[in-house]
Amino acid sequence: MRHQKKTRKLGRTSQHRDLMLANLVASLILHKRIKTTLAKAKAARPLAEKLVTLGKTGTLHARRLAVAKIGQREAVSLLFKDIAPGFKDRKGGYTRIIKLGPRQSDSAPTAFLEWVDYVVDSEPQTHAAEKAEKDKAEEGTGDKPLKTRKTKAKKDDLNS
Repeated sequence: MRHQKKTRKLGRTSQHRDLMLANLVASLILHKRIKTTLAKAKAARPLAEKLVTLGKTGTLHARRLAVAKIGQREAVSLLFKDIAPGFKDRKGGYTRIIKLGPRQSDSAPTAFLEWVDYVVDSEPQTHAAEKAEKDKAEEGTGDKPLKTRKTKAKKDDLNS
């Protein structure tokens, strides 16, 4: 009998499952919100909550435990600098799961996994729109010279 065996297996080996959940939590830390299946969101939630609790302590030992768990130093530093201090007055319940409905391809139930204090932008910008804004800002400053395209001279042009 499986008494006290609460792990969701998700149809994977234990190593694959651990790495997948670590990557999900790292993506949650980096992007603040991820869209995944409902089962994966429910499995990743406890790991994310435990990492925030580690981040709230802020010790070197806690940082090393977090790196050992998710394996991405960039995500751990963001967790300890930005996310965990925002939850210092909260005793738990750092994430929320918002159900979205079935995925079109295979009808798997999908959901958003996000931080409780995450605020959705009314108009999310695409990468192209962000780059266009940055280019407009740089044009006005004149700090950066315009790049010119260098072309190779053809043999016919050299002979003439």
